[in-house]
Amino acid sequence: MSTVSNLAPIHRAQPRRAHPRAALSRLPPIGLALAVGVLVLALLLAVAPSLFTGHSAVAGVAGQQLKAPSLVHWLGTDELGRDVFARIVHGARYSLSGAVIAVGIGLGLGTLIGLLAGAVGGRTDAVLMRLVDVMLAIPTLLLSLAFIVILGFGHAQVAAAVGITSIASFARLVRSEVMSVRRSDYVEAAFGSGGTFAAVLWRHVLPNSMTTVLAYAALQLGWAILQISALGFLGYGAPPPTPEWGLMIAEGRNYMARAWWLTVFPGLATVVVVLAANRVGRALARGSR
Repeated sequence: MSTVSNLAPIHRAQPRRAHPRAALSRLPPIGLALAVGVLVLALLLAVAPSLFTGHSAVAGVAGQQLKAPSLVHWLGTDELGRDVFARIVHGARYSLSGAVIAVGIGLGLGTLIGLLAGAVGGRTDAVLMRLVDVMLAIPTLLLSLAFIVILGFGHAQVAAAVGITSIASFARLVRSEVMSVRRSDYVEAAFGSGGTFAAVLWRHVLPNSMTTVLAYAALQLGWAILQISALGFLGYGAPPPTPEWGLMIAEGRNYMARAWWLTVFPGLATVVVVLAANRVGRALARGSR
C-alpha cells in the first residue's frame, strides 16, 4: 500500500516589501527640506541674479516712483523708481558674501586660538581664554561698531568686523573639543609612537575636533546675516545705492505710510534666509553629536 506523505509544502521566502511609512521616515523633515531649498535659492540669487530678473538694481525709471506691487514690478518700486524685487535679488550677493566672510574669519582665527589654548595649556591657555572672556563680555553689536570705527565703513569692513566678534565663541568651542580629543587613547598612542607635537595636532586632534565646530559655523551663518543687516540698517555697511537688505529696510522706513513694501519685503527676505540657516545649522549640530 502506498503511504501518503504528511510533509507540509515548502514555501519560498518572499522578499518583504518596504512599508511606505518606513520609506517616508528616512526622508528629511519637511521643515529641513524647505530650509535647504531656501538656502539653495538664496545661493542662486547671489551667484546668478540675472536669471531671476531683468531689471536694474541701481538705475531708476522716471515716472515709476513708489509703484505698488504689480505684474510689471512684482514687489513694487522704490522712491527712485527702482524695482524692489531686482534689488532684493541682487542684494543676496552682498548679504550672503558678507556672512560667508564673517564666518570664515571667525572660524579660521577662532580655530587657531582654540587649538593653541587647548593643546598647549598652562599659561598660554589662561592668557588666551582671558582675552576670549573679555570679548564675550562685550555685546557683539557694540564690539562690531568699535571695529568698524577702526577698519572704516563699507561692506567688506562690516563683514570683517562681524567676523572678528565671532572669534571668541569659535575659540572657546574649539578649545573644549581639542581638550576632549587630546585625552583620547589614539592621541596618546600617536605621541607614544614618536609623533611630533605639530604632526599629532594636524593629523589626529584637529580633524577629530572639527565636526561640532563646522556645525556651529553653519549655525553662525544666520547670525552673521542678521548682524550685517543690522549694521547696514544703522548706516555702517555698504553705501547707497548698493542693494543691501539692511540698507533697503532703512531707506524704506521713511515711506512706511505710503509704500509699505519697501520695508516689508527686504525684511521678509532677511528673516526667511536667517531662519533657514538656523534650521540647517541645528540639524547639523544634532547630527554631529
